[in-house]
Amino acid sequence: MTGPWWLDGTPGRPRKVEGGIQIAGTRGAVARTWWSQRFLAVLESIGVGGRLARGRTYARAGQIVSLDVAAGGAVAQVQGSRPAPYSVRIGVPAFGKAEWGAVAQALVADASYSVALLGGEMPRDIESVFDGVGLSLFPATARELALDCSCPDQAVPCKHLAAVFYVLAERFDADPFQILALRGRDRAALLADLRLRRAAVTAPSADDAARQDGGPRPLADVLDTFYLAGPGLTAANPEGPPTPADALLDQVPEFPIAVRGTAVTSLLRPVYRTLADTT
Repeated sequence: MTGPWWLDGTPGRPRKVEGGIQIAGTRGAVARTWWSQRFLAVLESIGVGGRLARGRTYARAGQIVSLDVAAGGAVAQVQGSRPAPYSVRIGVPAFGKAEWGAVAQALVADASYSVALLGGEMPRDIESVFDGVGLSLFPATARELALDCSCPDQAVPCKHLAAVFYVLAERFDADPFQILALRGRDRAALLADLRLRRAAVTAPSADDAARQDGGPRPLADVLDTFYLAGPGLTAANPEGPPTPADALLDQVPEFPIAVRGTAVTSLLRPVYRTLADTT
């Protein structure tokens, strides 16, 4: 005769949760954004994803009582068939201050990253930024994941852990910064660091300040008279050399999206040129 279900792990009907956390979709794929899809794909690639389907029903039924994401992992309470919810923890290594400093400096080097992050988007090639400083945004191996649940199921992940993975993926859809929070930097801390580093890059140096006080003036300050002829010279073109109509597009960072494989700036150039010809 077999033992009771709470000893041998025989599944029972989960207790219904009022106001539980659940994923929005009732069918089809869970992740809507590329970064959430990448998160689930990484779990598949390191051998964790094969059991994720076990938790989909739990995630859709709202069996997650609570979920908190912080540096180093996520902790949750998931209601099963027992009266008390199970305690679930998904741990990932958090990066230290020096490691995040290297990431922030790499992000500042390309303004398009800051634009995307400030707009609530995860830059498409942000993984390459982490790779470039010897880090991995998503877990690279199963050893980077610490999975724990207080339920009696011996499978890893159990359906309670799997349900939390699905809810995490949907949270990442709404707020990609929660992926970064797992690694040790929340939204406010990262954006504040990026602003400070960008300000340091664009601040005038002491030599620049000295020149503005009495020495040669910066070119940007004298463009209105730079092309005027001096005494005894004839001005060939008082207005200076012609500026291409689409020159502005060369000064802005490339948009992080494309239209049918074509860069947005490439699509805008004919419009700028046509507008210049009609004025």
